[in-house]
Amino acid sequence: MKILLIYPQYPDTFWSFKHALKFISKKATLPPLGLMTVAAMLPRDWERKLVDLNVSSLTDAQLEWADMAFISAMTIQEKSAREVIDRCRKKGVKMAAGGPLFTTQSSDFEPLVDHLVLKEAEGSFPAFLADLENGCARGMYTCEEWPDIQQSPCPEWPLVNFKKYDSIGIQYSRGCPFNCEFCDILILNGQIPRVKSKEQILCELDAIYQLGWRDGVFFVDDNFIGNRAVLKKELLPALIDWMKQRKHPFHFFTETSINLADDEELMQLMVQAGFNKVFVGIETPHEESLVECNKYHNQNRDLMSSVKKMQNHGFEVQGGFIIGFDNDPPSIFEKQIRFIQQSGIATAMVGLLTAFQGTPLYKRMEKENRLVHDSSGDNTDFSLNFIPIMNRETLINGYREVLKTIYAPKEYCKRVITFLKEFKPFPLKKKMTIQPIYLRAFLRSIWHLGIINKGRWYYWKLISWTILRRPRLFSRAVTHAILGFHFRKIFVG
Repeated sequence: MKILLIYPQYPDTFWSFKHALKFISKKATLPPLGLMTVAAMLPRDWERKLVDLNVSSLTDAQLEWADMAFISAMTIQEKSAREVIDRCRKKGVKMAAGGPLFTTQSSDFEPLVDHLVLKEAEGSFPAFLADLENGCARGMYTCEEWPDIQQSPCPEWPLVNFKKYDSIGIQYSRGCPFNCEFCDILILNGQIPRVKSKEQILCELDAIYQLGWRDGVFFVDDNFIGNRAVLKKELLPALIDWMKQRKHPFHFFTETSINLADDEELMQLMVQAGFNKVFVGIETPHEESLVECNKYHNQNRDLMSSVKKMQNHGFEVQGGFIIGFDNDPPSIFEKQIRFIQQSGIATAMVGLLTAFQGTPLYKRMEKENRLVHDSSGDNTDFSLNFIPIMNRETLINGYREVLKTIYAPKEYCKRVITFLKEFKPFPLKKKMTIQPIYLRAFLRSIWHLGIINKGRWYYWKLISWTILRRPRLFSRAVTHAILGFHFRKIFVG
């Protein structure tokens, strides 16, 4: 068969980095890992092509070539996914769809696609594939048990044009041991973390290394440290050796819970392995709201101290924050601003609380008759899909003020400098080279941020401060200046 794997387009959001990627002539942050894993599960004699609508367009010729289209998407890609489905239907192309969007909203898409392959592909895809080969494929496939991801194949990397992407994603684990009320990870991947073997991960790294990749690698795990014992005993020591042997060709970043700061050994192993950035769900500095959403691992701790500790150990901490909890007081907007500024979390993703389908929060809101509509997947679009306790207008306006404040040139510059003061990078023995792509990005930043931009004074303040005080961190300062430009485009205009 001829299989066309289609990845719908992301809207312009916080994590799209659309305005920042232009500085380095990239089209998207990451290639579609799920579709490439599915591609690797297909029979070897089947033809396959990948179309990522974030880096290229979908042509009629591609649809006419295909015997079947495989579509995978997250909730935030719903608009584009529906457009892809409509084009496939008009061209008479059979479709199979999977991924978070179709798993959580299967009833909406069941009339529109030929086959739904839900939950994790390692569990549901083999049965679909067998029936497809035998000409008796059903309309829906799912799996009751969480599959063993040590059976997951190495993604089909040759389908991807690496030059189009800023980073490459790989996955070590699925599932999270926690049960935050607003989170849908448990629905999609379960509460018991399952991990790949160290051999699998090294094989995947070897694959992208052999194809010439020499930049950032994102471990896409929702909580990389969910199984700390295995991580410390097996994967991280193996990663340290692998990176040393190849003279540190990559730098790693991932998502973790705040309790990373409690484990000195784990932090040291991670930075030795090449991790220098982590996204942490902090959510709120208001204790009562943490209790409300069952974020117990964030409770009764000095969140600021935990962030500083990770920064001091060599991690740039990116943070997730939420506004709109039932227990949020009128002072929450100022409290969030103060925490974000003082913590030095330059990349602060502040979103409105959202009730995603199937989550405990969604069920609670449904029971309390507070649901308004389903979520778009974008929690930064100034809309709420439930009736809040706080006055709706007060909440929206306060949220808007938080974003305008923390991404204003003056406050953002101040926050980046706070981070640069705290950040103590791990001293890897690696030859420093300046890649032409990043030199061009710096020159473009001079023009767009240092000359024609209204906030140019703060650009030059950040650059000059870094050159005088922390010259080793110059590239990070430039990177953050460019990211700030993107965030202001998204939130301030």
